[in-house]
Amino acid sequence: MSLSEELQWRGFVNQTTYPDIKVLDGEPIKFYMGVDPSADSMTIGNLAAIMMVRQFIEHGHKAYLLVGGATGLIGDPDGKKDERNLKTLDEIAANKAAIANQYSQVLAGQPFEVVDNYDWFKDINYLDFLRDIGKHVPMGNMLSRDFVQSRIGEGGSGISYAEFSYSLIQGYDFVHLYRNHGVTLQLCGADQWGNSVTGVDLIRRIEGGEAHVYSLPLVINKTTGVKFGKSEDGAVWLDSRKTSVYKFYQFWLNVDDAGVIDYAKIYTLLTRESIEELERERNENPGARAAQKALAYEVTRVVHGVEAADSAEKVTSVLFGGTEFGDLSDADVDLLAGEISTASLGGSVTDLLALAGIASSKGEARRLLQGGGISVNGTKITEDVTINEKSLVKKGKNSFLLVK
Repeated sequence: MSLSEELQWRGFVNQTTYPDIKVLDGEPIKFYMGVDPSADSMTIGNLAAIMMVRQFIEHGHKAYLLVGGATGLIGDPDGKKDERNLKTLDEIAANKAAIANQYSQVLAGQPFEVVDNYDWFKDINYLDFLRDIGKHVPMGNMLSRDFVQSRIGEGGSGISYAEFSYSLIQGYDFVHLYRNHGVTLQLCGADQWGNSVTGVDLIRRIEGGEAHVYSLPLVINKTTGVKFGKSEDGAVWLDSRKTSVYKFYQFWLNVDDAGVIDYAKIYTLLTRESIEELERERNENPGARAAQKALAYEVTRVVHGVEAADSAEKVTSVLFGGTEFGDLSDADVDLLAGEISTASLGGSVTDLLALAGIASSKGEARRLLQGGGISVNGTKITEDVTINEKSLVKKGKNSFLLVK
């Protein structure tokens, strides 16, 4: 498929300044996409945009991925009700490094260049910036922005000059990349449209040049009608220290039937043929959840690598499927240990269940045993035994204890 066809099929079409996106099927274009290092990890909201970037790269376009060291010092006010807490330079530096590493993981094997707007803003003279850039930005455009109106209107919390100027700073990023790298296109999320077209306008006014914006639509949960991308614990992060590999895998495994095919198009590299086959399987046998299993594995593989995806898949199958506990490697057991209760070797089943809080008391544990509600390594037991080797104790369907 051509890039324009791929974008249409995968659901990557929203607002754009291009009259016809078939222009993307022509000569290579230099483009950029930016993210502020407001945290030391990106989320699956950012991941959707990176997967779109990957499509652009694979179809021959040149990517500049901007990590906003300068804009990160201010903080994007769009969509925020209150002023952000400012980050220190050390925090920003650590966050930038972490985000650059995540770009490398997700875009493995693809060519791209990381740039940082702090590099060109740190030495800019304020008066020169006002004279050379600010002079070309109409105040009416900035005051009409939705986030400005919501903050300065009745009941708003107000907005500082720093956050008010964020759009101008981002607009200059586009000017700088246009001048120094020949970048003529910015990719962005739907919520960044206003900031992005500021750059297009500046390039036209200052350079007399033509530039464009292409935005990614919001990913919507079809079942709930709300923005897709959060779990019960909040944001789903790409960093395994913030969202474990197991929880990351489980998030995708539990997505809704109505949206799973759309998510597979956006968040995986599976071919059209593969996804259409998954759609057929979902329609014929939704209870098998083949599409969710493929989605969970593929997204985990892209973000965390093959070994982590294999481990999450195997651990899930041990807990809820037919895989034997003994088939787990030491790394798999370590992954499991981070997700369920653990106990030390050398105790009776009733003692261990009571100590771990899986049973309220040893008496309840004995009753569970007698009723056939306890299994060890997949085998139901009815008598109290002492566990002296690495084992998985299961109560009912969803309560587990790892003894190691």
